[in-house]
Amino acid sequence: MLALQGDFREHLAVLRGLGADAVPVRRASELDDVEGLVIPGGESTVMDKLSRTFGLAEPLTERIAAGMPVYGTCAGLIMLADRVLDAIEGQQTLGGLDVTVRRNAFGSQLDSFETDLDVPALGDPPVHAVFIRGPIVEAVGERSTPFAALGDGRVVAVEQGNLLGTAFHPEITGETRFHEYFLDKVRAAR
Repeated sequence: MLALQGDFREHLAVLRGLGADAVPVRRASELDDVEGLVIPGGESTVMDKLSRTFGLAEPLTERIAAGMPVYGTCAGLIMLADRVLDAIEGQQTLGGLDVTVRRNAFGSQLDSFETDLDVPALGDPPVHAVFIRGPIVEAVGERSTPFAALGDGRVVAVEQGNLLGTAFHPEITGETRFHEYFLDKVRAAR
């Protein structure tokens, strides 16, 4: 669990509740001990700066390129995206996910909303999704596939091999299927 900033505590609780040996990662040396990583929601610009300040950005980029399973939610999705629209000057991502995302696509925190999403890979019932200043996937590259979309067709979840990204926050709704799906990727990658 990348624990530089954001709602990593909520993800840790979900992962531990599912029986995973989830630990916070703040240093590059701690990254050596994990088989997968969740990047939480928060502020992508702050996470970017902190990951570079603490020397995590480069080893994270290398692990992602080497196939480590990673699940990014909201800001975590931005951190995984190869391309970011409305980024602040100098903002970087870890990359790996062949998508173009737009930061804060749904407006300010006051414009947060909840909706139910059909996610075929997770089955019934629909996923109750909470969007808080979430990004939107503006373009899905050839290596990625849409995983879930809003009723109007805008993509809000994507998958690419061992990478999974959602524009919303399943960790705060009691929804565990995304984390279970991610843990299956971690087990399969062993």
